Amino acid sequence: MNDKPLEGVRILDLSRLLPGPFCTLILADLGAEIIKVEDLEGGDYIRAMAPFIDGQSAYFLALNPGKKSISLNLKDPAGKELFLKLAATAGVIVESFRPGTVDRLGIGYQVVKSVNPRIVYCSISGFGQDGPDRDRAGHDLDFIARSGLLGLCGRPGTVPAIPPVQIADLSSAMYAAAGILAYLREAERTGEGRALDIGMLDSAMSWMVMPAAEYSAGERGGRGRLPLTGKHPCYNVYRTRDGRDVSLAALESKFWCAFCGAVGREDLLPLQFSERPEDFAKFEALFAGRTADEWKTLLKGADFCCEVVPSLSEALDDPQVKSRGLVIAPSAGEPSVIRIGHPLRDRGVGPGACPGHGEHTAEILAELGVSSSKMDELEAAGAIRRGG
Repeated sequence: MNDKPLEGVRILDLSRLLPGPFCTLILADLGAEIIKVEDLEGGDYIRAMAPFIDGQSAYFLALNPGKKSISLNLKDPAGKELFLKLAATAGVIVESFRPGTVDRLGIGYQVVKSVNPRIVYCSISGFGQDGPDRDRAGHDLDFIARSGLLGLCGRPGTVPAIPPVQIADLSSAMYAAAGILAYLREAERTGEGRALDIGMLDSAMSWMVMPAAEYSAGERGGRGRLPLTGKHPCYNVYRTRDGRDVSLAALESKFWCAFCGAVGREDLLPLQFSERPEDFAKFEALFAGRTADEWKTLLKGADFCCEVVPSLSEALDDPQVKSRGLVIAPSAGEPSVIRIGHPLRDRGVGPGACPGHGEHTAEILAELGVSSSKMDELEAAGAIRRGG
């Protein structure tokens, strides 16, 4: 059986950069048809962002395989009319403009609902569609800062460490995908769609579930001093003799006992949850007594939650990662961007090439019954762009 679960679902993606496109990438991997609705000028901003592979943005290539692109001028009445015709054929719309923008353009939820009552209309924005800061600008770093997450990153007494992945962006994408799937099911059952309001601050805040629980229980350790951020020796990161790092996460008693036994240091057993600096020094010295390769040898067959921290290149080459289909090689003739799989993706199967700006405009409009001569008129009037 080759059909995917979202086969036959058409999604119009008006979003740019990371959150919306990552959401629709997840849905594309599940079989949905994703049509990027881009403006006439540069399209999705991420197309122009370095680094580049064969003249194309590596970020764009990573986020948009298998999608289509139509280029419409939504500020032009003819462009708006074409969008609404297209919306009548879709199951989902995803947009990431500032709150109120789609209504000013005349393509907001209520308008689309009038031509397609079953539409699931997902809006992703920084602070959500309401509240005192709904119009405030921000990026991922701002949202994780406002959530309290950034303030807990890093070591005590240092500037917060900036995470290497965009937590608010990616978490909002995942919540959006989950909401879309739920409300597609509701639309099947009731015949009516729904508007989804996904805030990036909301999404980052929801990931604070454990620190909030710790705070409720009286934990006030702050940066690098909470139970799972370095407060105790049993859950920490240590430097090896040759300058590599090792993660130790032996929280449970059985794992802690196995660790102390494996390193021949039963004297450390009482120090699992110590908070004394002099006890941390004992573990720092222990890990500094071996090279990373020596730790790897010790860890073979071990059962106490401990790993040598790999470089990115080592992580991408990890046999377990490869066996799970989480690194997807480019197809023949495609730019050599490394695509990262996600848990719902068909193992080792990429979803196809990335679209050129406006590459599918003619194809999609022809499907809507627009003639080639009419497309000529629309392009000359600045309502559409046919590209490749």
